[in-house]
Formats: sequence, structure tokens, C-alpha cells
Amino acid sequence: MNVNMLQEGLRTKQFGKRIVFLHEVGSTNDCAKELAGYDAEEGTVVIAETQTAGRGRLGREWISPKGGLYFSVILRPKISASEAVKLVFVAGLAVAKVLNEVYELKVETKWPNDVLIKGKKICGILAETNTISEKVNYAIIGVGVNANFNVEKALLKELVKTATSLEDELGKKIRVEELFKTLMEKLETLYFLLLKEGSAPILSEWKKHADFLGKRVEVTIGDKKFSGMAVDVGVDGSLILKQENGSVKLVSGDLVLI
Repeated sequence: MNVNMLQEGLRTKQFGKRIVFLHEVGSTNDCAKELAGYDAEEGTVVIAETQTAGRGRLGREWISPKGGLYFSVILRPKISASEAVKLVFVAGLAVAKVLNEVYELKVETKWPNDVLIKGKKICGILAETNTISEKVNYAIIGVGVNANFNVEKALLKELVKTATSLEDELGKKIRVEELFKTLMEKLETLYFLLLKEGSAPILSEWKKHADFLGKRVEVTIGDKKFSGMAVDVGVDGSLILKQENGSVKLVSGDLVLI
């Protein structure tokens, strides 16, 4: 990664104007949270070539080999904590639109925080907020994109069937710096849209890529499993599940197609 190219030609107002670059870090989200605690400005980005303790939703490990794009953005939105939960959809939509518009890939959004290609994960998102009651002190959006590596060579054997990368899909490497800048621009645009108009337009666009809607799914919540038809994503960001007995349930957990 050419650090000097990360900001060259970057067309944003705030996002990426201040960058902390690290060759290796435990987690970009953890580093960003520490900086946010010291009043780092909104739009500050922590980016790393590799993470040794990258994580996804529910504390799961996110394998971060060199060649991927791993960054976290510090946000200070003047919105309620319940609305801040939907920042994960802002990031997911930004990634989906960039991969579709720039690289002409057919992408899928998977509730709540993944982006897929042909059913395989190419991007994971981790949104974390620091709040007091309903007041948001800061939020961190972490994004990990499998970019310039071959999945079979770079990831654990058990992940090969469920993950893909831009290199594998395009048959070539891409310029990670350009991907970063394009994502910054799209992410900032959608973030400002959320602040101005609320989450409705974001969710509406996000759902256009959500191939799982209308299909049978199983959702795991702790030690319980619920199955049925994925009907919609509610205004609060939860999944609306129509169960086998016809009842409708709003759930928040892990989703798999069945």
C-alpha cells in the first residue's frame, strides 16, 4: 500500500482528511476507539496493512492477511443511539455500491453486516458506538474488504468455501488506494444522507441488494434458533421473520439461508 496515494485526489469534506496508517495493528476499531477517547476529529481514519486481532460481529475473528483493505472511521453523529445502530447499513451500502459501480460486480448485502459475491463473503463491517443513555459520544465503523489476495492461499481452509476476494473475482489485483478513496467518498455521502434524511432511504437502497429477502432462513440468537421466511428489514434495523406457524417475529442474530 502506497500511503502517499491514500489522500491524493480524495474528494471528501471530512472522511480520510486525517489518517493514522499502521503496518500492523491488533484491531483498527480498537485503535480508533482509543483515538476517539482523546477527541480525534470526525472523519479520522485508522488503516492497517494487516490486523493480528481483527474481529467481526459478536467478537468473531476476522482474518486479515496482507493485501486486504482494513480501516475504521471515527464518527460523531448527532443522532440517537437507536438510529446510530443503522450505521452498519450505511457502510454495507457504500461497499456494495462501489463494488458494483466501479468493478461491475453483482453484490449482495447480507443482514446485518456483510457484503457477498455469489454467496461468498467479500466484506465484513463492524459498527460500534459509545453512548450515554440515548446520546452518542462517538461511533466507529470498521470495514474489512478482501482485496488483493487469493483466498485459497491466504485464508484458513475452512473459510475457502465461504469467502472470496476482489482478486479472485476479477482475476487481477486492484489498486487498493483507489478502492479506499472511492469508499471514503461514497461512505461520506451516505453518512450525510443518514444525518439529513434518516435511515429510510439508506435501508431502501440496501434492500435492493438483499437477495436473502423472500427466502427461507435460520436465525440464531444465543442458544435459540428461529426459522422462516425473511420478509423485510424493519425501520429499527431488525429482521422481520415470518415463522412456519405464520406468526411474524422481529429478530436480531446470525442469519443463514436454508
